[in-house]
Amino acid sequence: MLPSYVLLDLETTGGNPVNDRITEIAAVRFEQGQEVARWSTLVNPGVNVSAFIERLTGISNAMVAEAPTFSEVAADLLAILEDAVLVAHNVRFDHGFLLNEFARMDIDLRVKTLCTVRLSRLLYPQFKSHGLDAIMQRHGLSTQARHRAMGDVMVMRSWLDLAQNELGLDNLQRHAANLLQGSAALPPLLETPVTHVPEGPGVYIFYGEGALPLYVGKSVKLRSRVMSHFQAASRNAREMRIAQEIRRIEWIETAGELGALLMEARLIKEQQPVHNRQLRRERNLCAWRLESNPNSRPLLVLVQGEDLIPEQFGALYGPYRSKSQAQTHLRELADTLGLCLQAMGLESGKGRCFAHQIGRCKGVCCGEEAPERHLLRLQMALVSHRLQTWPFAGKVGLREHHVGSERTDIHVFDQWCHLATVQSEDDLQDVLQSRVGHLAFDLDTYRLALKHLLPGGRGHTELIEFNNN
Repeated sequence: MLPSYVLLDLETTGGNPVNDRITEIAAVRFEQGQEVARWSTLVNPGVNVSAFIERLTGISNAMVAEAPTFSEVAADLLAILEDAVLVAHNVRFDHGFLLNEFARMDIDLRVKTLCTVRLSRLLYPQFKSHGLDAIMQRHGLSTQARHRAMGDVMVMRSWLDLAQNELGLDNLQRHAANLLQGSAALPPLLETPVTHVPEGPGVYIFYGEGALPLYVGKSVKLRSRVMSHFQAASRNAREMRIAQEIRRIEWIETAGELGALLMEARLIKEQQPVHNRQLRRERNLCAWRLESNPNSRPLLVLVQGEDLIPEQFGALYGPYRSKSQAQTHLRELADTLGLCLQAMGLESGKGRCFAHQIGRCKGVCCGEEAPERHLLRLQMALVSHRLQTWPFAGKVGLREHHVGSERTDIHVFDQWCHLATVQSEDDLQDVLQSRVGHLAFDLDTYRLALKHLLPGGRGHTELIEFNNN
């Protein structure tokens, strides 16, 4: 199949290469199609082997108690891998464990890899499943040591021999060579050719077997960013889970980074991918509205949800992701600056507040501080958190152009809200002439608009102020 390769299989205490450990290694080396070395060993993982893993593999804590540690067998493993291609069924799994084990010894493992799952997909595209059990069933292969390292290695060897007899050595060598020329980091069950993913800006969407996305991301270089997920899987538990689940990739091209950021934020809120943690829909956003009358009680009123109207931002302070966060921030300001929790509405009662009794309030609650002065100090404390009023007469656009694709997008905003992204003059006119009622506030869009619409933050975009008459 290849001039020099090693069929390898590992048994482990679990599926996470960062936290779990190896319990058994088996490797068979081939040179010019002939077996030249065979080696296997149990490994003391230094952690507990769970009952589930013991039932699956037959390897118990008692069996590995007296076995060598990985560091004690590492030299033997490196010797059998030297100048050979590492071949394994779902090689990402085995390679990831080896990378982490060697990294703990400050050794940077460098070895070419080939995945027999992906090879099976190329050789037998008429079949859907390419796991080892599925291969054994359809090709009539058997073993008395399934889920033991050497038993699984010998199944792989039998399958490669069978594929060579059925399809020919030249066919096997050609597909193996093509896999080596591609990326060994690709997930074995990925159906989408990564070479089809464009290298320009946009949003990428990972899907598993279902209709809902696993993950949504953005980049100015889509293909490189997608590949970085797969290359990081051996050292990152979340990336490993994505790589194990992913089946296909979709993408949406944009003219630049801003368009990709806006699209990413919208898709994550709409589709709620399981592996996205940030940019989720904010259901409890709120802000403080400060009363202008210094004698008002309370001085601050919490504004939440649909009441966060951009037209009133000049009198709003925040935003906060929850009522609890908003109150905590106020309490911190009061404690630092001697503000009155009672006047601000965070403490009930009349007369001297508790903070004044212990010397932490300057006394607006009991007449020792003028209400006007207290209001001024509160305004100054909150000024850096004031939501920005919309600085334009109406709708504006940011033009973004990508030289390579010649794509131009115009992102239309009003009152910090993203109304639409258009590519044609007709679509632009439709957006400009539309009458939008209540504009829903979105924190991520607000922050993007704030960054790109104000002077000094536009980057590669051009501001367009429309005639809003």
